Amino acid sequence: MGVGRLPVRVHAGDCWDTRSRCAPADADQIRALLAQGIPACPHCPPDTTLGVLE
Repeated sequence: MGVGRLPVRVHAGDCWDTRSRCAPADADQIRALLAQGIPACPHCPPDTTLGVLE
């Protein structure tokens, strides 16, 4: 379900708000997703962790 769709939110690997539909991503993938406008999770801000500024 949802194959090929962009994620709704980007999470850090240890976020408590992830569900079974989440897949791990490396730092470069996370940066690319954030650059595409996918919002970062407010609970585990991977953008702050990686130093990505909006």
